[in-house]
Parts: sequence; C-alpha cells; structure tokens
Amino acid sequence: MAPAMLLAQTARFVDLDGPLLLTKDRDYGLHYEGSLVHPPSPALWG
Repeated sequence: MAPAMLLAQTARFVDLDGPLLLTKDRDYGLHYEGSLVHPPSPALWG
C-alpha cells in the first residue's frame, strides 16, 4: 500500500484500507488513524 499511497496523493478518493484486514502488517508500514492514512516510516524503504 505504501507505493500506492505515493501514487494516489493527487486523487480525490482512494481506498487504501486493505492492510487493516491483515493480522499483522509489515514493520514500519502505513499508520492508520481513523479515516486518515499517514506515510510509512523511512525505515520501510531500507
């Protein structure tokens, strides 16, 4: 989802809530706060 978030920054509506359905996401992944999605930590990219 992190690359999709970068591409979707100019979109009006985006559905990026897929990781919320996972038991465990990648370390340093996206941070969800209510209906807002925050960028991943720079550590995600290595």
